[in-house]
Amino acid sequence: MFWPDTISEKLNIQYPVIQAPMFGVSTPEMVSAAAKANCLGSLALADLSAGQSVKLIRETKKLTDKPFAVNIFVHHIPEITDALKDKFVRVKQFIEHLARENGIEVDLPGFEDIKVNTYHEQINAIIDEGCKILSFTFGNLDSQSIQKLKENEVTLIGTCTSLEEALILEQSGIDLICVQGIEAGGHRGTFNAEKIPQTGGLSLFSQVYDHVRVPLIYAGGIYNANTLRAAKELGAEGFQVGSILLASQESALQLFEKERLKNVTEKDIILTRSFSGRYARGISNKYIQSVENSDYILPYPYQNKLTNELRKVSKALKNPEFVSIWAGQSIHSYSELSTTDILEKLIREAELE
Repeated sequence: MFWPDTISEKLNIQYPVIQAPMFGVSTPEMVSAAAKANCLGSLALADLSAGQSVKLIRETKKLTDKPFAVNIFVHHIPEITDALKDKFVRVKQFIEHLARENGIEVDLPGFEDIKVNTYHEQINAIIDEGCKILSFTFGNLDSQSIQKLKENEVTLIGTCTSLEEALILEQSGIDLICVQGIEAGGHRGTFNAEKIPQTGGLSLFSQVYDHVRVPLIYAGGIYNANTLRAAKELGAEGFQVGSILLASQESALQLFEKERLKNVTEKDIILTRSFSGRYARGISNKYIQSVENSDYILPYPYQNKLTNELRKVSKALKNPEFVSIWAGQSIHSYSELSTTDILEKLIREAELE
């Protein structure tokens, strides 16, 4: 049998293939389409409020009665200081000026307008909505939350980008660990936002596999049967894919963003903190080139909240130079088929050993 069955049985799915939670890209429709392929869909809730999280969970439940994961950010929230407030003003002014220079009129929020949510209110909403699979990134859940979720029979999937992080997750009683290689698209799951491990996915996975007994999911660079088989050969029991779904029918990316993907080259794909304050891998553009390596980056989540309106306005203007288009290092032809068709094709080809 080609597919390892440990994770499939634990998550009650046929294939241990997981649609990555890509906030701003994945949708309830994508989650449902992944479930239709008998894979695990992931609903990205990021750091939304409890009310917003419940709305998306219920929308997804209307589309599928199959299991799906919900995914949240468990980031550290910086202490509010006068220095942080002062820097916020400087960054706000710089980005507004940069936008105007490029023909974009945008009024970014003031510090007092920003609402920062902790993940704890989401935990209660997730339990109340009867969700049974929770994945998370940017750190580890606190022990009280882990206990509460386990008491409610929720399977927990943590994300690591280093062996040290994997060991922390295992020692905390996390059920499954997603090992995210440096080549993966989107935000790094690193616990420490300021310093990210630079280890390639296959090297990292091998290290984690040798030291951790928890079933492992591999994420980073899987875009066809050969890359999936390589992860399986190293001992992966689950396979998370994201970038291959960027241009799918259910993707939230707009047509101009999908067109940009078609023309991407390897030199365009970079790691940047400029949009969110946390490292993420995506397509370089004028905004990133202007802000990266400058003093105009706030810690997450403040940079992310500040630039949200800029991205929204730029999307409306169909301006690829001021939106974040996250993508991994494995450049390929980004299929515009449905998520179901893309995943079923991947599964069929992987089975043809």
